[in-house]
Amino acid sequence: MSYTSDAALTAAHAEVKAEISRTDTKVSLLLAFDGAILAGAWSVASGAHLSTAAQVIGAMGVAVLIGAAVVLLRAARPNLGGGPRNPRPAGGFPLWEQMTPGELTDFMETDGRARDIVALSGIAVAKYKHLRRSIDWTLAGGALLLVAGVLAWVGAA
Repeated sequence: MSYTSDAALTAAHAEVKAEISRTDTKVSLLLAFDGAILAGAWSVASGAHLSTAAQVIGAMGVAVLIGAAVVLLRAARPNLGGGPRNPRPAGGFPLWEQMTPGELTDFMETDGRARDIVALSGIAVAKYKHLRRSIDWTLAGGALLLVAGVLAWVGAA
């Protein structure tokens, strides 16, 4: 099989789109996981008489988990491109929306995969950074809730 830049661009374009899709799936799963942990913590805290230490540590864990959910929401937030330095989106439908039909026809006559790959890669990397940060926060919040649970158990014994 011979190498061609056309095949490489097609493969890279598909790969970066797949990475974005995988990240979005992970974000959805982690949001559900964090929500379940928060619901469980609320259920335990509202039905038990906890020591002050368990309440404080538990509240810190809940706050960190809420922070993790906020970071996940930032990862899920659509990136339409553009910004202060470059007010025009890098590519794809956000750019097409700003074009006239004639501009779009002219634009489509050029191979824009390389530009799209660069723009989509930036989106994918940003999503992965948010995802990694939220996992760290989820682990920290879970650890705090675990400590609060041990303190509650020891205090109840």
